[in-house]
Amino acid sequence: MECTLCKPKSCRKLEPCGNEAFSREELVEAYKAPETLATMRAASRLVDGGRAGTLSRLEEIAEFALDRSWKRIGFAYCRSMEKDATLVSRYLRSKGLRVEAVSCSTGAIAQDDIDEDSTTHKVSCNPLGQARQIKAFGADLVVDMGLCVGHDILFRQATSDLPGTTLAVKDRTSGHAPLESIRRIGSQETAVPSP
Repeated sequence: MECTLCKPKSCRKLEPCGNEAFSREELVEAYKAPETLATMRAASRLVDGGRAGTLSRLEEIAEFALDRSWKRIGFAYCRSMEKDATLVSRYLRSKGLRVEAVSCSTGAIAQDDIDEDSTTHKVSCNPLGQARQIKAFGADLVVDMGLCVGHDILFRQATSDLPGTTLAVKDRTSGHAPLESIRRIGSQETAVPSP
């Protein structure tokens, strides 16, 4: 399946394309599980009724958490974004949410302690430590911001049993607005080979 190359876009007309690797009937039943349905309904309340585009991502996260009665937010962030992380924590707390904000440098572990091939004796990012701290807090929702590629993968793997979302991703070339980089790179491409 390569949806970006599809011309008819039949799925948008409620017609399957025939390339699906799943059973529609099984998925419909899966969506009826109470927790899944509650999450889908909360998501719908954020965008239905003309609300789409009226809230920032941060406002959406806070409102979504409150809608689901999730009061404890585990917030993992990159230390390079600490000023912004402070603003995020302050905002979430102002909405009545409890926040466990955990920097990537938590635990003060050196890079050469993690990787014996490393010759760098400086603080290492510690996504596994962030995950363990947030789980010990008993987070209802996990939010990550600015974790490096690779570190974010480890963090997600370690928190995959908890509801989670990303507030912002790191893209140093665009002021952390990856769509700007995508659009810049995409406009430079003259022809994209088919898969």
